[in-house]
Formats: sequence, C-alpha cells, structure tokens
Amino acid sequence: MAAGFKTAEPLEYHRSFLVCEINKNPFSIEALCHRVFSDGQIDFNTRSSLITVSFNLKTAPLFFQKENCRPDGRELFEFRTTTLNIGSISTADGSALVKMGNTTIICGIKAELANPTVEAPGKGYIVPNVDLPPLCSSRFRPGPPGEQAQAASQFIADVIESSEMIKAEELCIDRGKLCWVLYCDIMCLDYDGNILDACVIALLAALKNTQLPEVTINKETSTPEVNLEKRRRLHIHRHPVGASFCVFDDSILIVDPTAEEESLSTAHLTVVTDEEDRLCSLHKPGGTSLSAEKLQECINRATARQREIQKLTDKVIHSVKTVQ
Repeated sequence: MAAGFKTAEPLEYHRSFLVCEINKNPFSIEALCHRVFSDGQIDFNTRSSLITVSFNLKTAPLFFQKENCRPDGRELFEFRTTTLNIGSISTADGSALVKMGNTTIICGIKAELANPTVEAPGKGYIVPNVDLPPLCSSRFRPGPPGEQAQAASQFIADVIESSEMIKAEELCIDRGKLCWVLYCDIMCLDYDGNILDACVIALLAALKNTQLPEVTINKETSTPEVNLEKRRRLHIHRHPVGASFCVFDDSILIVDPTAEEESLSTAHLTVVTDEEDRLCSLHKPGGTSLSAEKLQECINRATARQREIQKLTDKVIHSVKTVQ
C-alpha cells in the first residue's frame, strides 16, 4: 500500500547543527570547515570520527553562494526525500499522506450529495480546506484558521480551478437537481516548511484514490438511490504539481525550503505545472523582485519536479491496484 520516491540522501540535521561521519583524519578537514563556517564552532571527536559543526543561520545566503550547499546537506535545487501513501484513512472516500523531509501532510476526501449552485446548474464542486493545527508546530495557535491556513486554502482552490484537474461537469448527476460535492480536508501533521507543495501532492494522490458510489434517480419518487457496491474512480484530466522556492539577497534561489530557511528568505515563489508543461499557477506573495532569467529557471525545475511526482503517484496507485 505504500511506496517511496527518493530524491536525496540528506545528512542528519537538527536545528542549526550539521552532523556528518567521516573516515578521514578529522584534522585534515579542519581548515575546510573553518573556511566554510568562518563564524561557526567545530567539535571534533577523534575516537568516533564525528564532526559537529554549528553556525549562525543568518549567514546562510553567503554559505549557499560559496558552497552550493545547505545546512541539511542538500544542493540549492535539490528536494528533500518524498514519500507517499494512499488509502491512509479507511473512513474517507479517498485519502493520501505525503511526507517531504519532516513536513507531513494528510488529505482526506469526503463526497456528499447536494444541489448544484444556481450559477452552475450542470456542475458539481470541490471545497478544499487546509488546516494548520497547533500539533504540527508551536507557531500556530488554537482557534479559527490563521492567515497562512486561509491563504493555503485559497491557493489550493485556485490550483484546482486553473489546472482543470477535474471537470466539474463530471460531478453533476442530474442537471439543476443533484451533484457531488468533494470536501477535501488537508491537515498538516508536522510543519517544517514548504506545505504548499506537499498539499498539492496530497490532494492529487487523494483524488486519484477516490471512488464514488453509483447514484441513480428513482423516476417514481424522484429521490436518489446510492449503490455502495458499485463504485467508480474519478477521472483526473490534469496532474498539477508545485515546486516552491525561496529567494536570498535577491539573487540566490533554493528549492523546497525548510521552515528555518523560509523565515530567513526575502521572498517566496511557488510554480505549479502539469504533465504538458503548462503553467497552471504562479504564486508569489510579495517580497523582493525576481529577474526573468531566475523565473525561467524556477519554471524549468518545476516541470522536472512534475514528472518526478507523477511517476511516484503512478507507481503507488499501481502497487495498490496490484494488492487489491
């Protein structure tokens, strides 16, 4: 039921510490470490060949530029390890759990029958909701949804509409009388940056996992009859995937930022593309400007990421069908 897609082998990373084991003489690397972490502290353990390096993350942009490397060992345009599991919630009509590094997102989809809207009598509709509860990070507080959660919900709604991943007409059962409503509840279980990418992947995988029961209209009573024994999968027309970037010093770009990297950056950018390399959405909530060359670089990396994630989702869906 589960499959994983590996994009990196990140070093063990805890807060501002980079821990790596080496087999070489630690003293031969001391000069290199002092050159890279000029304002940091280095701890050598000659017995275990363990080096612990701590440095001030406020100097991260300079470090990125010099070494093409980040505190967790990744290169600037390298994503964290991404794993995907579908069918995680047995009580939902479709579900998926995505883990990108420490960031963990779960999406559950519940389908309900409702009356179509007056503006679109021949269409069903999708209602996404992103929840960032206090359990995922100490930065969030109990109560109504915060600004970040509301912005994420609107972003997901825009991606659904602009990408045309599902035709709303296919959710209509009886024009003007009955349609499907898909409530997509997306919850963050562990927050370590870049939730938008994880939310899009979780939503896409959950929709591909969703099965709707057969519904017919009784001609005599004009009431809907639901057959839970016969189910059909949703037809996913497009497969949008996001790639988020952070900007440092107006010139340095990194992909898939952690929470710490997000807090230090001067701008955020999320690019969503589909399998036909169409640009579905470009989300940049303020911050410093970005040159056309840098923007094109982001779009190119986003298209490559889309193919990677689509390969992952297809592999997981296939493995589940094989088990069933």
